[in-house]
Amino acid sequence: MITGKLKNEIDKLWEAFWTGGIANPLTVIEQISFLMFIRLLDITETRNEKRSARTGKPLKWIFAEDEQHLRWSSFKHLGGEKMLPLVRDEVFEHLRNLGNGTSFSGFMSDAQLMIQKPSLLVQAVLMVDKLPLTEGDTKGDLYEYLLSKLTTAGINGQFRTPRHIIRLMVELLDPRPDETVADPACGTAGFLVGVMLYLLEKYSSEQGRIPAEDGSIIYTGDKLEPYREHIQNRMFHGFDFDVTMLRIAAMNMLLHGVDNPEIHYRDTLSNSFPEKFPEFAEEAFDVILANPPFKGSLDYKDVHPSLIRKVKTKKTELLFVALILRMLKTGGRSATIVPDGVLFGSSRAHKALRKMLVEENQLEAVISLPSGVFKPYAGVSTAILVFTKGGKTDKVFFYDVKQDGYSLDDKRTPASEETTPLGPVEKNDLPDVVTRWQMRHDEPLDDRKAQAFFVPAAEIRENKYDLSINRYKEIEYEEVEYEPPKEILRKLRALEDEIRADLDELEEMLG
Repeated sequence: MITGKLKNEIDKLWEAFWTGGIANPLTVIEQISFLMFIRLLDITETRNEKRSARTGKPLKWIFAEDEQHLRWSSFKHLGGEKMLPLVRDEVFEHLRNLGNGTSFSGFMSDAQLMIQKPSLLVQAVLMVDKLPLTEGDTKGDLYEYLLSKLTTAGINGQFRTPRHIIRLMVELLDPRPDETVADPACGTAGFLVGVMLYLLEKYSSEQGRIPAEDGSIIYTGDKLEPYREHIQNRMFHGFDFDVTMLRIAAMNMLLHGVDNPEIHYRDTLSNSFPEKFPEFAEEAFDVILANPPFKGSLDYKDVHPSLIRKVKTKKTELLFVALILRMLKTGGRSATIVPDGVLFGSSRAHKALRKMLVEENQLEAVISLPSGVFKPYAGVSTAILVFTKGGKTDKVFFYDVKQDGYSLDDKRTPASEETTPLGPVEKNDLPDVVTRWQMRHDEPLDDRKAQAFFVPAAEIRENKYDLSINRYKEIEYEEVEYEPPKEILRKLRALEDEIRADLDELEEMLG
């Protein structure tokens, strides 16, 4: 999470827009996002130049030879009177033409600079230039902090999934480069970007792993060459009904090397989705990763009947799981975050959904997450459901995550190691989740006192399809031995005698 100095910089930038006459919070977020993106394009181009120099391979350039003056590093030193017309008329024209004919260009077709004061643009450019956009997940954290300033933020449960949780879910599904991947409520495309980063890392040869100047590794994904055309044009699909989110999603994908993702403006729960996108609405995808909004409640008439027939409810958290099952191909798999209520809710719709997962599909895992994972934006307890469409459930892998590598308070600072007699222990269960998952067919996992264990489907049926981990986990209580009450009283009297003697001695010293 961003704290202190960085938050102050964003607050100053926000105030500068406000005093500069731009008061609509959404407009402020969009304009800051554009400036961040323009700077990131220049950073990406610089990396491309270095990568090309090291590998000797020509790359697809963002800026042509006659467009070098449009790069952030070229115009950021200009005065306001020169900078404003250049950015407004040429840089934004370049943005509108990026990825010409792709979904990205569709979302950027009406992008425009709303800043009209040269002094405000200079101030905004100088502040954005200071932001550490290349450090870890900072740009995602920055955008999340910007969203937190909206008075309406969070009404639809829109908060970014932490990158380490995305990575865990991607590793559990292990997507392949010839598959299709979707997120029906994609927001800023965090899951889609997570898949691309995972593929680049997994499909880079030793020669394709290039040390960067900062000590990190650049993964070229050289083994992905046979799949490039598929990855660029058909692999990634995202849907959302927030245009600002979709613009950020399109920018995010482009910056991670995907020029033409299928990013669409659509409420996937709505009546219109199957009619507008019949090729995506049913039996369409190999992999779906999602953290759908789960605060909402919809009107029946707004939801497509095919979902209501499966789960008659107005609750979005149940409808989204039914939607994901409909969108998956038979044999397709999903990792989806749900609130704990989905696991044990007693309504007819809750039970029907869980029964459908167990009896008509293969429910593979329930990963219980600690309640602080989404703080400071939400304290709700959640779990990751891993399931495959079709088949039948034999047994379900449960894991009780207690630590995710960060403090579970609002600050979410990296958790330090815990020292034990056997040595330091990292406060992060996520690597063990992946290890246990990958070895689940080689281990019995029958100890219910452990963090990872199997539960047979028959036992889940007996418990009315309850999927809460506490229903099956055995709690081991340590027996504590206390001294007899008479012995405790004897020690208290002895202690009082010592105190009285010390007071007497002190009184004598004082005369």
